[in-house]
Amino acid sequence: MPRTELVAKSRGDRLTPHQLSDIFLSHVYALPDGERINLCIQCGTCSASCPTSYTMDYSPREIFAALRAGMLDKVLHSNTAWMCTSCYSCTVRCPQKIKITDIMYELKRLGIKYGYTSPSTRAAAMARIFINITNRLGRNNETELMMRYYMGQPGVAMRSATRGMKMFFKGRLPIPFTGRPIKGVNEMRIIHETLERLEEKKLAEEDKR
Repeated sequence: MPRTELVAKSRGDRLTPHQLSDIFLSHVYALPDGERINLCIQCGTCSASCPTSYTMDYSPREIFAALRAGMLDKVLHSNTAWMCTSCYSCTVRCPQKIKITDIMYELKRLGIKYGYTSPSTRAAAMARIFINITNRLGRNNETELMMRYYMGQPGVAMRSATRGMKMFFKGRLPIPFTGRPIKGVNEMRIIHETLERLEEKKLAEEDKR
């Protein structure tokens, strides 16, 4: 998708590509030590340390360069963040102490929030379902997660049927298909909503500076 077509809808507001790029970068900067992304020296240590870099459209250092350059289309439409396995090898070995894994988490979260994710991976769809279930129940329910995930791709569901039966008989896909909420789920939702408001307040204060 061309950069000029990157227009997101957030609370009914239409954002220009430039505004959206600024939003993403401000969220990254708001992370603990997030501004260290500007210290990237393009050494490639992150790529060399990553066990799944061979599956990525672009290496982490390329994503950082694109993000700083405002090339948000390259960032959002690559599968890089979604291929991250959260092993933290890149973060541990980065000579500039950039918290690469945390940035990848943030890019995934923002991609889901603003509706821009890589078309080459279904990981975003699973993430959305997982978030919906945990917000409703306070925990994950593997059976419901897999059922809802595969409903969107019946062909893959048929190919995975044998694996699903094995998981069922080993107790990994329990019945009932929809789990019960945990005790205090309403309190958990309040905590989540409070954290969201605090984050928005922090970002608003950053914009004023």
